[in-house]
Amino acid sequence: MSIKVIYFEKLSTASHEFIEAFKSPGTEVAYWDQLNDSQKELCLSQAQYFIVSAFPVNRQLLAKAPNVKLVLKTGAGVDNIDLIATDEMGIMVACTPGVNANSVAEMTIAQILCLYRKLIFVDKKTKQGEWLMFEHRPFMFEMRGKTHGIIGMGNIGKQVARLSKSFGTKIIYFDICRPSAEREEELGIQYVSFKELLSMSDIISLHVPLTPLTTNMIGKEELSLMKPNAILINVSRGKIIDEQALAQAIENKRLLGAGMDTFASEPINKDNPLFPFDNVLLTPHVAGGTCDALRKILEMCFQNIAKMEKGEIPDNLVKKS
Repeated sequence: MSIKVIYFEKLSTASHEFIEAFKSPGTEVAYWDQLNDSQKELCLSQAQYFIVSAFPVNRQLLAKAPNVKLVLKTGAGVDNIDLIATDEMGIMVACTPGVNANSVAEMTIAQILCLYRKLIFVDKKTKQGEWLMFEHRPFMFEMRGKTHGIIGMGNIGKQVARLSKSFGTKIIYFDICRPSAEREEELGIQYVSFKELLSMSDIISLHVPLTPLTTNMIGKEELSLMKPNAILINVSRGKIIDEQALAQAIENKRLLGAGMDTFASEPINKDNPLFPFDNVLLTPHVAGGTCDALRKILEMCFQNIAKMEKGEIPDNLVKKS
């Protein structure tokens, strides 16, 4: 009897090659974006495993898939999966924590450097024939000597701290789960309160999951506490920041700039208030999406499927709460 898997994300050449390389003999993978409506219904009725990234796994979808026993999330954040429904239906959920941490961390640094050196803006102007060799130098900055405030000191936050420190920054952080003093000393990081971090940092980057506690974590009040020359980087989840409040802060020159890889609505709405600003860098939720990370993530997913088929407990199971 074959093993039935549905891969829900848009298929690329790389993801197809990795899946074909890692799946075990007898495993059939259906690619959601290549199925018509009747094929989708049939695959759902037969599937035993889901592999998802951002695709919403809700109660309605799960109700059409009575044989599913494991949902595999390609990443750490599981806010797109109805964990109450999977728990009630006896379906396990496993994620791949830490696998894309370096990809996200590198993107964080890349966004900081792009904003500090105005790379997107000066690239555009140079291609338009303008030679702004001196005009923007007084408004460009180095990371060295700056205070980088990291909100969320998980796998990604720790890697961001390591990379940022290599540029000569001072690292302060806030997290509701504080590492040990020994771990803080090892990483060279200093714990501060949330409000202290907002007021002390030249750079603030967000690395927390989307939960009721983190929704709109950064709003009008929090933005007002930040330095007027601070930059804000969000590579976690869009709803953590009040986008309208951020747009107003940028318009009123309350911040030097912002880098946003995730948004409250994805794909991003055409009327998003952050579109007009040259000092806001917008990317389409690609921080964790390198080919290197994808390979490791898909390998981990199929290793977990193999474990389930052997009657073993999968790695990195997600709890409902």
